Amino acid sequence: MANITRRDPLDDFFRGFFVRPVEYGSGGAVEAPEMRVDVKEDADGYQVHAELPGVRKEDIHVHIDGPVVSISAERKQEKEIKDGERVLRTERYFGKVSRSFQLGQEVDESKANARFNDGVLELTLPKKAAAQAKRLAID
Repeated sequence: MANITRRDPLDDFFRGFFVRPVEYGSGGAVEAPEMRVDVKEDADGYQVHAELPGVRKEDIHVHIDGPVVSISAERKQEKEIKDGERVLRTERYFGKVSRSFQLGQEVDESKANARFNDGVLELTLPKKAAAQAKRLAID
């Protein structure tokens, strides 16, 4: 069976013809970026890596509630416009982003650790020891 590929000549015409990028329908608004997160599990706990480029560590907040982990961050815009300077285009996002996810087991908050290095938040979240069932003796 032959593979048939459909080609649109106008698509090829518009792709690469213009020197400046052209946006259709977005109105130039910059949408909030997604916080990219990697979660790994081993026998002792979870390791979380979250990409937060351009965010200061003072503007990152991590909240742990049992098995639910919430990360929020804010990138603040520093408006420094010099005399005779004007902004032609702004594509970087400034504002708040947040992400919550549920892990398979509760996290021991007292042993949790967080580091922020080169725009990546690294969380080490040990699992909380499961409560052992106890057999009561009847008097």
